[in-house]
Amino acid sequence: MLSDKIKVAIRTSYKTIGENLENFHPRKQQTFLIAEIAKTFAGEYDKARKIIIIEAGTGTGKSLAYSLGAIPLAMSRQKKVCISTATVALQEQLVDKDLPFLKKHSGLDFNFTLVKGRQRYVCRQKLALAVSQDDSPQAGFTFAQKPNAMDIKLLHHLHKALTDNKWQGDLDSWADPIPHHLWQQIQCDKHSCLKHLADHTHCPFHKARETMESADVLVINHSLLLADLELGGGVILPSPEDTFYIIDEAHHLPKVTRDHSSANVAIKGAIDWLTKLKETGDKMAKLIKSTSAISPSLKLGDDCQDLLMEMQKVASFIENNQALYFNEKAKENSRFSRDDEAALYRFENGIVPPNLKNSAKDLAELSKKCLGHCNKLYNLLMESVKDGECKMFVAEPLLAEAGFMIQRLENFNSLWKMYAKTDSEKGAPMARWFEKLTGKRSDFLVSASPIEVGFTLEDILWSKCEGAVLCSATILALNSFEHFRRQVGLQTNDGTQYQKVDSPFDYQNNAQLVIAKMKNEPSSPQFTDELINELPALIKQEKACLVLFSSYWQMEQVAKALREQHKMEILVQGEQSRQHIIEAHRKRCDEDKTSIIFGTQSFSEGLDLPGKYLTNLIITKLPFSVPTSPVEEAQAEYITTKGGNPFMSISVPETSKKLIQATGRLLRNEKDTGIITLMDKRLVTKRYGKQLLDSLPPYRIISKG
Repeated sequence: MLSDKIKVAIRTSYKTIGENLENFHPRKQQTFLIAEIAKTFAGEYDKARKIIIIEAGTGTGKSLAYSLGAIPLAMSRQKKVCISTATVALQEQLVDKDLPFLKKHSGLDFNFTLVKGRQRYVCRQKLALAVSQDDSPQAGFTFAQKPNAMDIKLLHHLHKALTDNKWQGDLDSWADPIPHHLWQQIQCDKHSCLKHLADHTHCPFHKARETMESADVLVINHSLLLADLELGGGVILPSPEDTFYIIDEAHHLPKVTRDHSSANVAIKGAIDWLTKLKETGDKMAKLIKSTSAISPSLKLGDDCQDLLMEMQKVASFIENNQALYFNEKAKENSRFSRDDEAALYRFENGIVPPNLKNSAKDLAELSKKCLGHCNKLYNLLMESVKDGECKMFVAEPLLAEAGFMIQRLENFNSLWKMYAKTDSEKGAPMARWFEKLTGKRSDFLVSASPIEVGFTLEDILWSKCEGAVLCSATILALNSFEHFRRQVGLQTNDGTQYQKVDSPFDYQNNAQLVIAKMKNEPSSPQFTDELINELPALIKQEKACLVLFSSYWQMEQVAKALREQHKMEILVQGEQSRQHIIEAHRKRCDEDKTSIIFGTQSFSEGLDLPGKYLTNLIITKLPFSVPTSPVEEAQAEYITTKGGNPFMSISVPETSKKLIQATGRLLRNEKDTGIITLMDKRLVTKRYGKQLLDSLPPYRIISKG
């Protein structure tokens, strides 16, 4: 139950915010959310299942609501709050604006910090070695790619800024982009940048982790959350049992989980590094004085040989069946061709030939053994360094090399386990596919991914965590939580709470949604020409205009024609950086000039142009997407085999969410006004058109179709 003490603490904090701020108006949607989150986390609805899913429309103030609903209760119970986001923009908003605001104006005394993955931090020791003039092997550092004069200059700048405490040592806080090849050489890694080694005690990553331990609120991203949960939870972040999770932008969670659970291996590439694995083991065994290194290094050598033989079998199998997998017919049917030579073959219903499955079983078993041997040698070498039997500068490059091999082996093992697995009849099969890679060197990429990840989330998160809020402005699809509930693996009547909180915006009076009268459907070859004819008049309706397209090709064709025929000045996505386009657009609007942005799908989410910066939103086509990956195609196939209709059960609900996001670009604040024009006649001619319109906020609809 929610104690009176906590209720008073939350109410007092909210009241204090109101007293400290001019023009602060308590919003009933916000106070409702605060109460629902606090009651869920206190176990008032379900003592075991403290989970709530919330769709909160724009302007409901959800970040303040979930912070105030969770933080006082968590602190009273010695629990941590982890706020996970999908985008850097929201992370920055929370850390730079929302949480400092709450701490300053609410009277709540709490600490918060931004937590990033290890690879976002520099290793102080590696950076020091990289700038040292010493060419002797004692430097313990070799560049994979010889740095040029500019690289060396940058390394010295980074080193000076770090030692002068003018840079915190993370990739994101350095003003200019650091070249990837350079950063890879100096970034922190879990195999050599270890806190208990004296040289690494003051590395930025370890300092950041100390801050994390003292923080009450951690701001993370979905990828880091999944990385921790896959390790069992409580490895990078606090353990799930001691954590209230707030998963903002939760509509991204299923895809991030699926990406985390997939694996791929390039056949020839893997044969190359597996050939070097025995050598890495031998080098480690030589440095370890103890006789206990003899057995794992000999076993590693033997198992490596067997692994290579098995991999040669797989390579031969694919080579010999190229005509079957990558023939002209397969190439024509593949939506995923990378160029004229590349091709992809997906196994129908995930079923692979018996001899490939048998090889996969052997590869999974052998790679598991090799992992055991490598980890044993790695740990023995670490002990040798700790005991002073081996100098750190000698061991460090080898530890990094071994660490790299271990990570590759883990991915290798994951892939072959997925090929060896017999799929359960109760759930969806794995998606399994081959790709033929061309370029400097031809190779075959073997890939696998789960289609559904709900069971994974149930296993690693929902069944373990103290509590969770999943929120977003777009969770509902066609006015129902059902599509999302299935995606994230929550069951009906399992104690999970569901709430839809409408936006306080006056949609009826502030925005009109016009369905344009169009002759052609988007699939028609004449549609692009019709867009070129119709858009100039629509663009002229208002000065601040955003036109959203479903394809880059069509956007570029239309932009080219309008520039040539109407001399229009257009800011086109891809021609400059997103930031540059937004700044140029705002500048033109400030000067009271007409400004037009052309963008695709990525501009329909997370783009914030309030007030006068956007008054005219034009959506050229409903944001349907064909399956763009073998996983999506496999999912559609699975639904069909179950007697379902993948178009109605996946495509239409996903389009509903995307359309809500796209139309949501117009009204960002309560006083914003403008026009939304939809140029897709299917909204009028198809049965699902009415469903899509009914799921939008209550705009004033004018149909000219």
